[in-house]
Amino acid sequence: MARRKYEEEHENHERWLVSYADFITLLFAFFVVMYAISSVNESKYRVLSDSLGNAFGQTRTQQTKPVSPPPILPLPSKTLIHKPRITEAVRREREQMTHIARNILKVLAPLVSEGKVRVTQTAWGVSVEINASLLFALGEAKLTDESSQALKAVAAVLKNDQHAIRVEGYTDDLPISNVIFPSNWELSAMRASSVVRLFGDNGIAENRLTAVGHGSNEPVDSNETATGRARNRRVTVTILSALPEVVTEVPVNANPKN
Repeated sequence: MARRKYEEEHENHERWLVSYADFITLLFAFFVVMYAISSVNESKYRVLSDSLGNAFGQTRTQQTKPVSPPPILPLPSKTLIHKPRITEAVRREREQMTHIARNILKVLAPLVSEGKVRVTQTAWGVSVEINASLLFALGEAKLTDESSQALKAVAAVLKNDQHAIRVEGYTDDLPISNVIFPSNWELSAMRASSVVRLFGDNGIAENRLTAVGHGSNEPVDSNETATGRARNRRVTVTILSALPEVVTEVPVNANPKN
């Protein structure tokens, strides 16, 4: 038999094109994925993820809920941050209270210099603190002659005014018990009433006056010493502001320029 001669197979020099085409396809897919990730589009991202999962034979078993970014709150406007404006009525009331305080300070100047009277302008008005030793004898509620003259001078300043006046009596913590005053409550209330009665007798309308007795409550000094107890025995006359405002306590200038 004649021998069959096989022709030698020719080598395929174009086989590299297959690998090149696969590489180009993968590179294209990579850029598509990068573009899809960089684009903030939830629906496109989900479609691409499903497509890639199906292509690689994987199914999505759980759908994660996308986390939405927190809302961006606008910065507060500078116009919203402001201090409360003092109204014209408040300004006038404050000036009137200062005027009353200076007039009282003027008529009681000798007693202020002796430390027996303190005049203070507060958020509630003008407070005049008078030591009880100036007004009354120990354990009594009858005004002395000296104190009557001083209180009449205060009444002269206030009688043409329209502000309400609150008179408060205070004692020390030493107990008192007699026929007239069974306790410090009665003593402090009677002392406040004595001042109110004098004011009424000297031109101040009674509907503006209030008398309050605090007994030994609200001490301003220690009751452990004689000096502290003397300080706690006092009467406070407060001219109430018609428009009280929240302010810090401001001492009245003892030497006003005008």
